[in-house]
Amino acid sequence: MKLEGGSSFRLETIERIIDCGIPVMGHLGLTPQSVHKLGGFGTQAKTAYAGADLIRQAIELEKAGVFSIVLENIPDEVAAEATAALRVSTIGIGAGTQCDGQVLVINDILGFSGDYRPPFVKQYADLTGIIENAVEQFCSDVRATDFPGEEHTVKMKKKNREEFRALMSKNKGRG
Repeated sequence: MKLEGGSSFRLETIERIIDCGIPVMGHLGLTPQSVHKLGGFGTQAKTAYAGADLIRQAIELEKAGVFSIVLENIPDEVAAEATAALRVSTIGIGAGTQCDGQVLVINDILGFSGDYRPPFVKQYADLTGIIENAVEQFCSDVRATDFPGEEHTVKMKKKNREEFRALMSKNKGRG
């Protein structure tokens, strides 16, 4: 399970979840599920004090028992310090090169995230038009009753179908 933030309440929650035998990954910096509280998708931990506080939270998350921490959209200097201060792995998403691993959101990689693309994203494909065309084609086929076709329909074997029809004819009118 991945939980965002490093507040004292969050730390207690993490400890309880881990006590139940469920592994927890921490997430600091830009926390997408709380993006509106942060005022948008902007870079986090940009000031000296905010960077130091993020490091403090990362250390507290490690003490609480997380197995890893995602560091998202933070300056590379802060990510490097966090990675050096921790024994658990750090996974960067827009946090520079010093994290133990890297991740991107698949929608960003494939180019169907809408108009906004975070500055740290490298887009490897532009599938928006391909996906939109495929969905439009599917809808059109359904409206025209071209899908599902016979080749997309599951049938019972003849013996089972006959037995099924016999059972249904006996049960007609019983509700």
